[in-house]
Amino acid sequence: MTLQQLRYVSAVAEKGTITEAADGLYISQPSLTNAIHELEKEMNIRIFNRTNKGISLSKEGEDFLGYARQVLEQAAILEDRYKGSDGGKKQFCVSTQHYSFAVNAFVDLIKEYGQDEYDFSLRETQTYEIIDDVARMRSEIGILFLNDFNEKVISKILKSHDLEFHPLFVARPHVFISRTHPLADKSVITSEQLMPYPYLSFEQGEHNSFYFSEEIFSVFERKKNIRVRDRATLFNLLIGLNGYTVCSGVIDQKLNGEDIIAVPLAEEGDMRIGYITHRKGLVSRLGKTYLEALDKYVNAG
Repeated sequence: MTLQQLRYVSAVAEKGTITEAADGLYISQPSLTNAIHELEKEMNIRIFNRTNKGISLSKEGEDFLGYARQVLEQAAILEDRYKGSDGGKKQFCVSTQHYSFAVNAFVDLIKEYGQDEYDFSLRETQTYEIIDDVARMRSEIGILFLNDFNEKVISKILKSHDLEFHPLFVARPHVFISRTHPLADKSVITSEQLMPYPYLSFEQGEHNSFYFSEEIFSVFERKKNIRVRDRATLFNLLIGLNGYTVCSGVIDQKLNGEDIIAVPLAEEGDMRIGYITHRKGLVSRLGKTYLEALDKYVNAG
């Protein structure tokens, strides 16, 4: 077993296909396949399941990858300490719901570790994909929220995937609206006052269940609904259509612009925002740095 073989396994697990992993590693597909076969034979396990639909980690492979990533992390630390190098190309991936503080923490991470070579990924994506990314160890950390409505369902899914939820902070419900919105001068807004305006939410794809919604009170009946895929589109529609969305209230003018404001919503409820990790993996140096930056921004907010 070599460090290179462990890097190969990690790359295939992250990319999800041999072809993409081989392209990213700048080696031929047959060479990568053979290296993994040799490792499986040496370790006497099947790391990947191979079907006509593609490749996926086996149950044994999930355990193996957790240990492999720890070995790779320790090897990088040794290179940092004794070779006087930066430990080679840094790799890190986080999957998150659409939160500005998650982006700010990612920027801080790159400022600290983004030297000559790095390969970092920030996936602002759908809730189910966040869970799937961390379960398959494509992402080290996933950021989402729980509340009284979705907690039972989400917690059951996390447990079935061997994932753990770590709370960051509790947020009271707010609405994001434009600074020129007819309700912008209100200190508190009620759902009744919002009824005439379009409600904006993030699309959850084929898993578009109320339990996977990024917005609290997603089960409320609304006359005007618009679903979007990205933050920029949502904010443009907030401004252009006097729309609104229900959120945590944590806002960053540098990312969201000065035209968007957060106003408290009158309804009772809370969002317990936190991050998920795989129980079989240890948080890396990069992960710890990211979480420290995350804590800084959520406490500042």
